[in-house]
Amino acid sequence: MERTAKLFKKEKKQAVILPDEFAFDAESVYIRRDEAGNVVLTARSEKERHRDNFLRLLKTTHVPDSFLSKEERNQSYTTRNPLEGL
Repeated sequence: MERTAKLFKKEKKQAVILPDEFAFDAESVYIRRDEAGNVVLTARSEKERHRDNFLRLLKTTHVPDSFLSKEERNQSYTTRNPLEGL
């Protein structure tokens, strides 16, 4: 059964009111046009939502300067062959 959604426009933006059965469990969705010109909304994956939540928390978290010494914060890196040992 084909359903319809309500559209409304305010200035240069347009919004769609979706029926409950098409509701997203997210704050935002990806939007794109397919080859036929149809607008496609796609929910962000759970992994992406977790990553975004982590980054948001990271910005608001204060880590005291005494947490790690200057040497511990500035560790060098090593280069290795990822295929070594295969």
